[in-house]
Amino acid sequence: MPGIAIVTDSNSGITQNAGKELGIYVLPMPFMINEQTFYEDIDLTQEQFYERLASGANIGTSQPSPESVMNLWDSLLKEYDEIVHIPMSSGLSGSCQSAVILAQEYQGKVQVVNNQRISVTQRQSCLDAKLLAAEGKNAKEIKEFLEADKFNSSIYIMLDTLYYLKKGGRITPAAAAIGTMLRLKPVLQIQGEKLDAFAKARTTNQGKSIMINAIKNDIETRFGGMTEDKHIWLEIAHTANLEAAQAYKQEILEVFPGYDIHIDALSLSVACHIGPGALAFACCRKIRV
Repeated sequence: MPGIAIVTDSNSGITQNAGKELGIYVLPMPFMINEQTFYEDIDLTQEQFYERLASGANIGTSQPSPESVMNLWDSLLKEYDEIVHIPMSSGLSGSCQSAVILAQEYQGKVQVVNNQRISVTQRQSCLDAKLLAAEGKNAKEIKEFLEADKFNSSIYIMLDTLYYLKKGGRITPAAAAIGTMLRLKPVLQIQGEKLDAFAKARTTNQGKSIMINAIKNDIETRFGGMTEDKHIWLEIAHTANLEAAQAYKQEILEVFPGYDIHIDALSLSVACHIGPGALAFACCRKIRV
């Protein structure tokens, strides 16, 4: 019997097919669209989501039902000794706390990681968990390691539109109108629990530079500086903006030559609130085992 199963949700950006290739089990996140429930990457593709968003559909996010979570855990525990469950940040959804409560019924066999990550940084946590399991750590040790490592990552996100922040009540209509008139490109950040404002750019190029400089600063001040062994993972995420993400990768490589840069679609749970056209730049410090 294999030892440890790694479970995450689709907010990690790991698709069902990629999960099979990586050996990671992915819970699809549910969405309510005009009162009908859809599941990310099951019966709701990225393209379908953005089509519905553009049409003005009423889209709401939800969390996996307790039944769906426990059914997956129960089936995995027939094959594995333990489970490490890595949900999206507890600051962005209640799904983490729900999983923590459900795990209490499993006598320590299910360890829920609250390391406050999402999207490409959440994906990296899953890969780190696989590495730690291969090194012989048990589920509790992996949970403790990842939670201690949670602040060794950063995400900066440049928005293309203020419409969805206004629609969700996250900024006032007046602020949205002024920002739109001035053609501002807000840059948001995720550091731990919350999605917060970071800077305002007047142009897309300025916004991309702000994110690059922010990541450079984080590496220098928080993650030990640039080293020859390239001990930092670099990642790009986007909302329906792959061509721009690929172009941004080339710009980043001019500043960080020789780095592998992973590109993923940004979580649809985040895309609901920020809309299409966004670009994100992220980094994670590589773990040492």
